[in-house]
Amino acid sequence: MKKMIEETLTYETAYAELAEIARQIEEETVSVDELAAKVQRASELISFCQSRLRTAESEVNKVIAQLDKR
Repeated sequence: MKKMIEETLTYETAYAELAEIARQIEEETVSVDELAAKVQRASELISFCQSRLRTAESEVNKVIAQLDKR
């Protein structure tokens, strides 16, 4: 089920969820019982966002390389 969720996740929604987790931790609104799960989810979201950024960078570089060949 997690994979299905990740397939529908966008960079923007992942970033927003990550920002919300960070806000909750900074404001200390996360209980000790939830903290480990929140940190784990944040780690997953960071990896997801990094992957999306690397993919976008690669695609942009391909387009630029094609333009340079013209």
